[in-house]
Amino acid sequence: MSIIYMLLAISVVVAVVFFVAFILSVRQGQYDDTYTPSVRMLFEDELVKGASKTSKATPQPKTQNNANRKLK
Repeated sequence: MSIIYMLLAISVVVAVVFFVAFILSVRQGQYDDTYTPSVRMLFEDELVKGASKTSKATPQPKTQNNANRKLK
């Protein structure tokens, strides 16, 4: 029974060590994305052109004017 307590204590210590290592690596910038911003500038013009095309291509709602209503 004492081996279970020892294994439990060891697993908690290992988990705390990995958590501290993770926090330190995040603070040091190990997970910062340095590749995407350099590639994004290559494709930025295509994104801007695509957005302007979609805004111009939206159809306006068709409404009947008074002259059409009187003919019916």
